[in-house]
Amino acid sequence: MQEQKWKEITRELEAGLSDPLHPFRFGTLATLGLGNLPRLRTVRIREFDPEKMKLTFYTDSRSKKIMHIKENNKVSMLFYHPAKLLQLRLEGLAIRESDETVLQRYWEEVEGNSKLDYLTTTAPGTEIVDPDKVEYLNDDPYFSVIYILPFKIEMLQLKRPRHLRIRFSKREGTWKSDYLVP
Repeated sequence: MQEQKWKEITRELEAGLSDPLHPFRFGTLATLGLGNLPRLRTVRIREFDPEKMKLTFYTDSRSKKIMHIKENNKVSMLFYHPAKLLQLRLEGLAIRESDETVLQRYWEEVEGNSKLDYLTTTAPGTEIVDPDKVEYLNDDPYFSVIYILPFKIEMLQLKRPRHLRIRFSKREGTWKSDYLVP
């Protein structure tokens, strides 16, 4: 059953890329901020590599999450599928892409007005007077690509008569699984 559930996890994460309405298209990313206060935000998953279980998302390089990842790159992610009552919780390392050629390739994939998200003259979270008067740069985006490399994935399947909870941990280069009390 554990192998079957592992395949289900990868199928659901892949479906988040191909189906714009799939709930796994977006995940909640947790980092540690100042004073070890957890900071949560929603990120859109741009790529998923099922062989490495690697997730990719984009962000503004001036965002707080970049600062948090520099200080402590251990992060958590949460996905929830309400129709299937399926929760995935990932723990892993966040790695920022530094190769300019790779970043350029990703930047070329960003479509239309979405590029504006990385071209504001001021950093995300900066106070403004009027949201209709945000100023943008013409080029030189503040664009970052972040990879999440999980080392632990917990799946919780809510169902009756019994919920099912499985922890998958990467140990010695391979994924091992254990049943947990839900």
